[in-house]
Amino acid sequence: MMPVAFLQNIGPTQLLLVLIIILVLFGGNKLPDLARSLGRSLGEFKKGKDEGDKIARESVKEIVDDIKKDEPKKVEEPKA
Repeated sequence: MMPVAFLQNIGPTQLLLVLIIILVLFGGNKLPDLARSLGRSLGEFKKGKDEGDKIARESVKEIVDDIKKDEPKKVEEPKA
């Protein structure tokens, strides 16, 4: 895994060089398809992440509800 600091050191010249290399490798005709595929992949990833978050929230809510249900009711002592 790349450290985040590496990504912070990329300047405009390096970014332009990377874009030129991508253009040479994939050609001008395939770049829109590549970008579309990347967009779809990110959309699917976001949907999966949101679904996982929803399932996690529901699980935590169920656990908290079970704990509250099993918790004995606090009864005040009679006042003398």
